[in-house]
Amino acid sequence: MLLKRLFAPSGTLKPYKMFTPEHLGIAGFSFLIVAVALVLSRKMTKEKVFKTVKVCTITLWIFETIKIIFNLLSGNADNPNTYIPLYFCSIVLYAGIFSIFSKGKLKHASDVFIVVGGIVGGTAYMLCPNTTAGTYPVFHYITMQSFLHHSVMIYLGTLFLITDYVELKISDLTYYSSIVAFMCLITYIVNNTFDLNLMFLNETYPRTPIDLIYKLSPKYFSLNMTLVQSIPPFLVIYCLVKLFKPRKKLKEAN
Repeated sequence: MLLKRLFAPSGTLKPYKMFTPEHLGIAGFSFLIVAVALVLSRKMTKEKVFKTVKVCTITLWIFETIKIIFNLLSGNADNPNTYIPLYFCSIVLYAGIFSIFSKGKLKHASDVFIVVGGIVGGTAYMLCPNTTAGTYPVFHYITMQSFLHHSVMIYLGTLFLITDYVELKISDLTYYSSIVAFMCLITYIVNNTFDLNLMFLNETYPRTPIDLIYKLSPKYFSLNMTLVQSIPPFLVIYCLVKLFKPRKKLKEAN
């Protein structure tokens, strides 16, 4: 009975809605777990951080694979938008692999994305979980997998900063933007080939911030979505790092 409820097809159980006690409860719990994990990890060496990335990446891929299988077997096989891992927050799956197995600029670019994309994407989902709210209840595999996925994103991105695993520089905007723009290009081609809306590049998503971008210019929606994901997130995190890093150094000096 428990497993049946945990893996119930969409539409068979009453879903949770955004900004309800259920949403705020699971989001608050997720932020709390991330905060505790960061406190326990704040003195990690770079070697331990590397091992943590490996464990987290493998874990995320295992849960993502289960999600794909669930969607294929639960009546969503005809809607690839629900299971093809080509969304902004899916990039961390690939970035994690390159962070582990590559070196040089490719590894650095992957690490930069984990910092920026992890913190921004993870936080944005916690506040606006549009892929599960209105579709599944809180106590459902897809909902819990989604919040776990985005919690790990926030955790790794912040961990890289507090342990100085990545020292963000303004020049890193090139690395971050290149990864996001490349993934958007691949996704745009897939979308137009199979009539999909992966990464929300081809169609708006009503009652979300994405709709604001669409209304700004429907004709250039895909381009604007690419630019919004490729530049502002980095600038936000970079400014925050510059704001808090001097305070961190001053505290360590005292």
